[in-house]
Amino acid sequence: MAWQQRIPHLLAVIIVATMVWSFINPYDMRVWWAEMTPILAIFIGLVATFRKFQFSNTSYVLMSVLLIMHTIGAHYTFARVPFEWVTELFDFERNHYDRIAHFSVGFYAYAAAELLVRNKWARPVTAMFFGLFFIMAIAASYEIIEWQFAVIEGGDAGIEFLGSQGDEWDAQQDMLADTLGALAALVLFWFSKYRRQS
Repeated sequence: MAWQQRIPHLLAVIIVATMVWSFINPYDMRVWWAEMTPILAIFIGLVATFRKFQFSNTSYVLMSVLLIMHTIGAHYTFARVPFEWVTELFDFERNHYDRIAHFSVGFYAYAAAELLVRNKWARPVTAMFFGLFFIMAIAASYEIIEWQFAVIEGGDAGIEFLGSQGDEWDAQQDMLADTLGALAALVLFWFSKYRRQS
């Protein structure tokens, strides 16, 4: 079981290595900082609270998906991530890397529900609803932040951070992707041992 205890540490090493790579000559440094500020805050928060509250390995793996994907997106900008093979395979009209990253935002619903149940702050079903609504609120808030950054920064940096790629319904579809990711994570939580705790 010793190797299982090392999973959070291994994930942290992978995330830090990805961040270092991402910082080296990104497409636009202003966009990099705008994209990476929330990711750095999440990562530092998880590291700072690790001794006080350690999530399950499942939670850490799920949370790491966003941290890694977003860090890659920050390097290239989300619209420019080399993802053409998926675009061509499914004959998409746009690069959907950002949509998959938004889906991974929803994975944090699992950790939110786990936190509430393990601390006995809520029963499992209530915790799952909280996890879902938490992600939906985060999704809406982030779209507002993207919009304001694009308005204030303007120019290419604003367009790259917004990442809509000409899709007028980009914000709504991003929020839907976040919500679907949360629902997928909560299905996984439903079958976890925590759901059976009262």
